Formats: sequence, structure tokens, C-alpha cells
Amino acid sequence: MVKPCKQSPAGMQCKEEDLKSFRQWGSKIPGHPENFETPGVEVTTGPLGQGIANAVGLALAERHLAARFNKPDAEIVDHYTYCILGDGCNMEGISNEACSLAGHWGLGKLIAFYDDNHISIDGDTEIAFTEDVSARFESLGWHVIWVKNGNTGYDEIRAAIKEAKSVKDKPTMIKVTTTIGFGSPNKANSYSVHGSALGAKEVEATRNNLGWPYEPFHVPEDVKSHWSRHTSEGAALETEWNAKFAEYEKKYPEEAADLKSIITGELPAGWEKALPTYTPESPADATRNLSQQNLNALAKVLPGFLGGSADLASSNMTLLKMFGDFQKNTPEERNLRFGVREHGMGAICNGIALHSLGLIPYCATFFVFTDYMRGAMRISALSEAGVIYVMTHDSIGLGEDGPTHQPIEHLASFRAMPNILMFRPADGNETAGAYKVAVLKRKTPSILALSRQKLPQLDGTSIEGAAKGGYIVSDDSSGNKPDVILIGTGSELEIAVNAADELRKGGKTVRVVSFVCWELYDEQSAEYKESVLPASVTARVSIEAGSTFGWQKFVGDKGKAIGIDGFGASAPAGRIYKEFGITAEAVIVAAKEVS
Repeated sequence: MVKPCKQSPAGMQCKEEDLKSFRQWGSKIPGHPENFETPGVEVTTGPLGQGIANAVGLALAERHLAARFNKPDAEIVDHYTYCILGDGCNMEGISNEACSLAGHWGLGKLIAFYDDNHISIDGDTEIAFTEDVSARFESLGWHVIWVKNGNTGYDEIRAAIKEAKSVKDKPTMIKVTTTIGFGSPNKANSYSVHGSALGAKEVEATRNNLGWPYEPFHVPEDVKSHWSRHTSEGAALETEWNAKFAEYEKKYPEEAADLKSIITGELPAGWEKALPTYTPESPADATRNLSQQNLNALAKVLPGFLGGSADLASSNMTLLKMFGDFQKNTPEERNLRFGVREHGMGAICNGIALHSLGLIPYCATFFVFTDYMRGAMRISALSEAGVIYVMTHDSIGLGEDGPTHQPIEHLASFRAMPNILMFRPADGNETAGAYKVAVLKRKTPSILALSRQKLPQLDGTSIEGAAKGGYIVSDDSSGNKPDVILIGTGSELEIAVNAADELRKGGKTVRVVSFVCWELYDEQSAEYKESVLPASVTARVSIEAGSTFGWQKFVGDKGKAIGIDGFGASAPAGRIYKEFGITAEAVIVAAKEVS
């Protein structure tokens, strides 16, 4: 087992009052499981298929930690991951993505119970879902067991679990055939019991049918004592593990320190010093390449840092060069090969992040393909899973691949999503700054939108500035009263800087502001915001190679937002920028118009 990083205090436990107010305001029992709301809930799994994919991530984490930290004389990591999934989960593509990887990785301590009740919201699954699920899972590399009487076949279920535990090299799917609404005389085996209350009359009929004479919410003593025994048993197991870990710590102090860091989330002292820094004399480079420098620097100092790409590692630049691939026979390694499975990748990373506070997973693809994984990314934000999303090819700047691959609305859409940080760094220092914040924000996921094209290392950028979200890069004004403020992000910050140089030659005082992360800027004090964007200066121009949606918040009614509000095109990057007016010349014209 791995010792839990924390236990829910007594005041946070669910009580009878919570059960009675199921799905009501203030109850700890919401309509779907929420890890941030209900003690004992590991992950948030409302959208179908997310739970089984999270379970794959949880099982991967156990397998990885066991391979790294267990010793011949000390098995310190040893636990199973159990998951329940239904017909709807098996219909969702994400479940197949994740379960394919679980079979490939041979996650033998993952046991999934498939509630095979043949009912979905629209009715019997015969209308849309007739495949052989068992055969599919067998083809994915799973061990499959069928419990035919899931209603009352308790001994069969126990035997199935025992068999599943005996299979070490494959995950197990236990197909448990059940009757939905079992015991209800009039609604059992029908879609009407799927998501609706039985109603008082049918509840009474079900009580009579099952021979249950007790009052509502009454727990008989024999049931209470049966379940309550786990409290003392759990405490004894934790005491036993603590003693075992104390011995482990004496024998293997370095490994113990790393495992402690992973369990508690306490980062090693001085880890941030590993982040690279850059000067204007440093060579120009794509921020995806600068990202790889940061990833490899962090992997050396953060014991829980691991991740990978959806079959684009050589393009996303996400390989950790000092480690091999996490595979069935090399689970101690830290490069995760997800294949072309973006949605499954995101949800698996959520499971990894929620396994232990100090596990810091990252995953990568092209920014436009966040469309394939947005469901998992939203759950990252909702469930406070600090996944780092490394998204390259961030704009029309990717060039010839054309509009299918060129993100337009994506920056705006993620800026609208609660509890997620949308970074668009302009150079090396801002990339390092984004990674520093992303590592620290363990309850907030981060997205880094990174360029394919080379960008210069700009004068005035900094790790510290990036942490504020928006900050002044250059300014030749005095008294906090520039003639015009130019705001840029990512590759367009260079354009803003070049435009400022030309405007200054014409006698204007110009402030250039980098807006690397809107969400961090919004967190700053009113005084700081006034020092960056003074209310008295309404002459403002923003430039970003994406949708202009949302920029009015910062440029105001009298300012101008330069961007792209249609799809891109296939051509070399320089030509596309010129055709769409993402140029210093366009910024200069706009600045003269507003000032």
C-alpha cells in the first residue's frame, strides 16, 4: 500500500443529513462523485468513460512507484485500483483509448467491474450497443471474467476478485450481469429507474418485495458492525505501513525522501533553481524547444515528474532524455507513450495527478487537438488535478499544415474555463516562468501554448514577470502616462516590441506589455494592475494570432484588438501573418488611430 497523503477530518465526514439532502445545495452528496466535495471520493467522474480512464492513471501510478521504490526486502508500494463502469462508459471512445493502453502496459493491479445491465437512458442497449464487450476487452489484452448473477451471487463476485488478483500481467474486467433497479416490482430492468427516483409508492413496494422492514435511513446493527470493522482494520494497516516505512527509511534514505516528496507533495528545496534562464544574446528558438529544455531540467529535480505525448513526442519536443519509456517491462521509466489517444491521455493524467500530490504529470499534442481532449481537461480543472498540458503548434505560425491544424478560438475558449491557467509564453524566460507556476499550482491545471517557429529571446522578459500574468516589458514613458500601450502574447510580443520601436522614432512614448497568462493577471492587486494598464491611458492595442474574443476587457472601448476571427490558411508562416495582418505595420496604424 501507499500511505494516503491526508485523511478527512471528522468534521468533513458525510452524515445522515447529507444523505437526506442528496443533490441539494450544501450537501456533501452531489449528483455525481466529486473529489473536492465528498470525503473518500478519489476522482470526479460524471462524464461517462472518465472514471475508467482515471483508474488507468491511478493504476499506472501504482505500477510506476512500485517499480521505483520497492526493494527485495521491502514492498512499500502495493495496492489495487478498482473501478465500476457501465454500458454507457463502454460506449464512449475514451474508455477504449484508456483500456487499450492499460492492456498494452499490463497493469495487473487494475480491476474493473462492468455493470452489465443492458439499460441506458434511451432504453435497452439493443437499440445501439450490441458488440461483444468481453471479446473486445480480451483483444485489448485484458483478463475477462463473467459473473452471471450479479444481483445475489456474492460468492461468485468474491471468487472473481480472487481470480483477478491471481493474474499479475494483465488488467482484469469482471463482467457482472445485473438487473437495474433490482427489487423494484414495477421499474426493475427499465430505463425509468436509470436516473429518476422510484417515488414513494414504488419505494414502499420495493421494501415489501425485499422484506426490508426498517425505517428510512436506518442501518441495522449487524450491517453497521460489519462495515465499522474496517475503521480499526484500516488504522492497524496504516500503523503497520508506518513501521515498515520507518525501516525502509533507515535502509534507503534517498529513495524514502523521494517517495515522501511524491506522497506529500512537498517539493525539494531549491527545485526552481534548475529552470533555465535566457538573455537577448541567447539564440532564437521555438518555444516548443525551450519547453523541452525546461521539461528535462525539471525531471532532474522533481521525483514525481513524468509524462508524454499523443504520438507527437518528436514534434511536441516532450521526451525526457535521461529516462526511457514506461512500458510493461520497464515501468520505472518516465516517458509515457500514449499513442494517438488524446482524450484518454488527458484523463489518465488526471488519475496520475490525483493519486499523489507530488506526482506531476504532463501530456502533449498540437494545440488544435485539445478539441479531442477538452472533456478531460475540463475535469482537470473541476477536480483540481494539476496536470500540465504542453500544447505546441499554437497558431497560424505553424504554416503549411493549414486551417485544420491552426488554432483560432482555442485561447479564448480556455480563458473562459474556470480554474485553468492558459499560458502563451513569448520566449525562454516566459516559458520557464510558466513551468514554475504550473509546478507550484497543484490544484490548478496549466496549458502552455507553444510555437513551432523560432522566436527571439526578448529584452525585458522574466520568470518573475510571467508569474504575474501580465507585466511591462519595455516603457519609455514617465509618470505612468504612456501615449499608447501595446499588448502582445507569445510570438506576437516580438511584433509589439518592433512596432513600439518604430512608434518611438516618431516621437510617441510607448509601453509594451506581455500578457502571458490572463488568469494570473486577474489575481493581481488593483494597484498592480493600475501600474501596468493605467485607467487614464485608453490608447491600447493588442495583437494575438487568434480570436479577438475577450480582448476588449483589456483594450477597452477606445482600443483596438488585432487578431484572427476566421479560419487560417495553408502557406508559409511569414506569408500567412502578412495576409492576416498580424504585423508590426498593422500595430503601428492601429496605435496612431487610437492615440
